[in-house]
Amino acid sequence: MITVTPAAAAQIKLSADQGKAEGMSLRIAASRNDDNSIHYGMGFDDSKEDDVTVTTEDIEIVLSASSAELLKNTTIDFVELEPDKFQFIFLNPNDPNFKPPSE
Repeated sequence: MITVTPAAAAQIKLSADQGKAEGMSLRIAASRNDDNSIHYGMGFDDSKEDDVTVTTEDIEIVLSASSAELLKNTTIDFVELEPDKFQFIFLNPNDPNFKPPSE
């Protein structure tokens, strides 16, 4: 369903440690924008009754059912976009703006 790269997992664990959120799940939210692209949000949260839970790279991810549908087959990575500027990116085939990375 969702894949987290080792680089993203390391950053998520570091963020949890720095934010004193150890033991909490990573909540990922996704919603459609007016132009049909997808807006993403991430934060540490407790799971709720109707959440979908996924574990990858030793990271527990919780999602609402609607977010789970939008995030199906997504890979989350943590990359250097510019020198010394790192960011999480969502490689999501459900987003009309998605372009697969070149091999």
